[in-house]
Formats: sequence, structure tokens, C-alpha cells
Amino acid sequence: MVAVYRAPMRSRNDAVTPQATIDRARRLGVCGFGRLVTSSAEQDRLARRVARFADLDEGSFVWTRDTHGWFWLGRICGPYGYDAGETAKAVDLVHIRPCEWLSIPILEQDAPAAVIATFNRGGRNFQKIHSPSVGVDTQRIWDLRIHRRTET
Repeated sequence: MVAVYRAPMRSRNDAVTPQATIDRARRLGVCGFGRLVTSSAEQDRLARRVARFADLDEGSFVWTRDTHGWFWLGRICGPYGYDAGETAKAVDLVHIRPCEWLSIPILEQDAPAAVIATFNRGGRNFQKIHSPSVGVDTQRIWDLRIHRRTET
């Protein structure tokens, strides 16, 4: 089964507006996270996070939740890159992977229970969602939405 990840796309800098980061990611067709660290220990952890992110299989699913509470489903569709642009730095979204996002949000009641639970726990880390059913549930939502999109 295809892996499923939580992608909060929330900067560790509270001055960065979370919705601006998510909007940029969806507009550009990317998924990722930032680079802000304050210590060498955090730098080491960031390097490990980047390596894991770069190693994700293409086709992996990612979920994010915007500041309105809507869930967005995407699928990794390309290799890791680093966006050194000023706009990327401004929203702290520099470690990126190409991502095909569905164009319509998923309401909470329609999202898999494991996705809701992992976001409700909070946190800002990109992480795998461990649940026996999340892959099947996510694939079903993806297939239904992609099928709807191709019918119009």
C-alpha cells in the first residue's frame, strides 16, 4: 500500500502565516517544510528530516489542513529540491517536492479518522501516518476525486 504522510506546512517561526505557506504550496504544486533552526542539535534533526523527505517514494500521499479546517490531499510526483527564493524563505517553505494537489478540499467528516487524529495531536513535523486503514481510505478518496475531475 502507498504510504500516507501528514504535511502540516507550519513554520517553526510563529510570525510566518500558516495559510500563506499552504496557499503557496498548492499554487506551485509542491509540498514541504522550512529551514528555521536555532541550535546545532536542531540542525542535525533538520538534516535527518530532509533526508527522509527526499527519500519518499513518488506516489506517496500527503495530507495538510489549512487554517479554515479544510483538509487537502496531494500526491508526491517528483524529486526533492531546495527553493532558495525570497518568497519561499518568507513563508518558510524551502525543502520541497513536486505534489499534485486535489483542487477541492476534503471536509473533516470525509477525511480518514487516522488523518484527523494525527492533525488533532498537533505538531509541525512532516510525518508518516501509521494506521492499517489510512492507505486504503486515502486511495479511495483520491480515486473518487480524480475520477470526478476527469468527468468534467
